[in-house]
Amino acid sequence: MADDYVRRTAITRLSVDGEQRDLLEETISEWKRGCQIATDIAWGKCNAKSDVQPLAYDDVREQTDLGSQHAILATHQAAQAITGCIERRSKGKKVSKPTFTAPTVKYDTRTMTLFDDGTVSLSTTASRVRCDLALPDDDDGYQRQYLDSDEWSPTESTLTARDGDYFLHIGFRRHKTDAERNTAEDGTVLGIDLGIENLAVTSTAYFFSGRELAHDLHEFEKVRAGLQQTGTRSAHRTLEQSSGRELRYIRDVLHRASNAIVDEALRYECDVIAFEDLTHIRDRTGGSWGHKWAFRTLYEQVEYKAEAEGISVKQVGSAYTSTRCAECGFTADENRPTRNDFCCQKCESEANADYNAAKNIGMRYVRRGQQSSRRTGNSQLALKSGTVTPSGGFTAHPDGFEAEDTDKPHPPRAKSSD
Repeated sequence: MADDYVRRTAITRLSVDGEQRDLLEETISEWKRGCQIATDIAWGKCNAKSDVQPLAYDDVREQTDLGSQHAILATHQAAQAITGCIERRSKGKKVSKPTFTAPTVKYDTRTMTLFDDGTVSLSTTASRVRCDLALPDDDDGYQRQYLDSDEWSPTESTLTARDGDYFLHIGFRRHKTDAERNTAEDGTVLGIDLGIENLAVTSTAYFFSGRELAHDLHEFEKVRAGLQQTGTRSAHRTLEQSSGRELRYIRDVLHRASNAIVDEALRYECDVIAFEDLTHIRDRTGGSWGHKWAFRTLYEQVEYKAEAEGISVKQVGSAYTSTRCAECGFTADENRPTRNDFCCQKCESEANADYNAAKNIGMRYVRRGQQSSRRTGNSQLALKSGTVTPSGGFTAHPDGFEAEDTDKPHPPRAKSSD
């Protein structure tokens, strides 16, 4: 069962030569075509892997240069995209047939092989290519704890092209321990909002600034663009060195942020840390590709650090979390007059916009527990001043915890739909 595994992703750049680059580029192009062909055939007819594969596989094989296994994976990718559209439509959202434009391609254990010498073999449209993983030094790279471990096994991975480089997002999994299987999904919940100005804000009003990360990503992008434009061999070596420094520097920021989030959860004795769904976070925040990668990496770091402390990490839907009032539930675009400010047009509650969103994200997970047969429904949201339930029940923290103005208890109110 998928729920019986702990999953992690290790991201590393690949060192490729000219011929390998051409083969990978061609494979990405054919992958996108294969996914689109399968989607065009299955759209409006079916969405399950078991239905899309027999319906579209032959066409994908005939009309692309993908190998048999990659053709199967393309039909699965199409099924996943179609299913996502169906789910959004069921929530009243307008959807259209998926299109595949991202420069990525999926790999599994049949199309990718990792070797002990730090290389990886990848299937392409023509032949397999074997290239080096551009790994940091032993004492500086988190990837090695998975690559060098007998406990973690490779699983589905993704190759991504970015700015002339190729990055392999290697999936790993291991079986959960008995303690991890019994981790509570109810209890006290810490809500987390991610963004640009503030990288992370908690429902307990802890702010981790995103300015350092945004500045670093911008500067690194400028340096990379200049070196790529130069195009000399010396510039390419400098680019490789710069990319390594970039990853180490940004990971240090994310390491400090993830530690701060887990420390906050421990301080407030939280059982669950709830993030917004990261699927479309780049569109919602207006961040760069680098920000999307940073958000995903931060989530993964929090996940494994929190689980080591017995704390679950979950994702919930992000719809309206930025425009919904965490105090009265009134939702309107006008509630957020600026990027940083939130002012409810109904109850006139004022708050930092990211803090308001963090509370909404945490409360959304709490409410879902009341609707789930798997959970007890006995959850509450952690605030700086205490804990609160969806019905408005408030329990103050012991002395020593400072209250925020917007954390004051409110009279019980009728439940609003989520």
